[in-house]
Amino acid sequence: MNYINLGNTGLKISKICLGTMTFGNDSKWNLELADAKPIFDRAVDLGINFFDTANMYSNGRSEEILGELVKDDRESFVIATKLFNPMGDGPNDKGLSRKHIMCEINNSLNRLMMDYVDLYQIHRWDYTTPIEETLVALNDLISDGRVHYIGASSMYAWQFAKSLWTSDQLGLHRFVSMQNHYNLCYREEEKEMIPLCNDQKIGLIPWSPLARGFLSGKYFRTKNPDSLRYSQDNLLPERFFKSEDFDVVERVVEVAKEKGVTPSQLALAWIFHKGVDSPIIGASKIKHIEEAVEALTIKLKKDDIERLEEPYKLHEIIGH
Repeated sequence: MNYINLGNTGLKISKICLGTMTFGNDSKWNLELADAKPIFDRAVDLGINFFDTANMYSNGRSEEILGELVKDDRESFVIATKLFNPMGDGPNDKGLSRKHIMCEINNSLNRLMMDYVDLYQIHRWDYTTPIEETLVALNDLISDGRVHYIGASSMYAWQFAKSLWTSDQLGLHRFVSMQNHYNLCYREEEKEMIPLCNDQKIGLIPWSPLARGFLSGKYFRTKNPDSLRYSQDNLLPERFFKSEDFDVVERVVEVAKEKGVTPSQLALAWIFHKGVDSPIIGASKIKHIEEAVEALTIKLKKDDIERLEEPYKLHEIIGH
């Protein structure tokens, strides 16, 4: 495993992050503790030290499972979680107000059985709360030791730029990472967000690098697949089943055959070559982690990258 500093920090993270949205009980393809443990153990064996969750995943169950898995060796791991989405029915049970932040960091720490998280991220932009309020509250969490670094997730580049500028103006800790939506089927982040992050030395830890499994090559134009993921994940066909998306995945399959690797590995190799810090890989089977780690060794030439990128067409913004 290779390790890299997260953005402009001294925090060392593995070049692959294991996302734990699959840990919990939200659907039939999610994993409870007994099924999640072998995947976690294999990830650790392969050198992965970076794990991402969120308070909303299975309504907190993902955090509970991750906390159970790391409790015996907490300091060996970099743990990231997120907040924003509703965690109750009350008007203050969502968003990025000071009240919700102070409540949810304690709830997350209790579920994770930890005194602190390494990276605390805002899951989305809150249009109802001044960004100054959010940033001061997050800064206070760093000051009192419950959080070591703060990060952000999908938003418009102007919003992220405003956040960084506000932190500088108020003398607050900055966001050190951006967890954005980025893969071969969705490259709109290349226009503004990624150049902004590169300029400001912000770490890139993109989510859905395999487009919810679409880039695995198991989906076809002519028929719907018989799989639990397809039948239960409404966002998959909604986001990635357009004709131009199949143009991309068919090119991935073609090049993967030439190189003797799987389409998933090739799609990951592409994103490793795009200068990101650590893509977040979701895994429901041990082989998913093993294939991802193997993809780190795949070398792509300029011509390979150009062939993979050539079929792409502009997309509407997804995920903000």
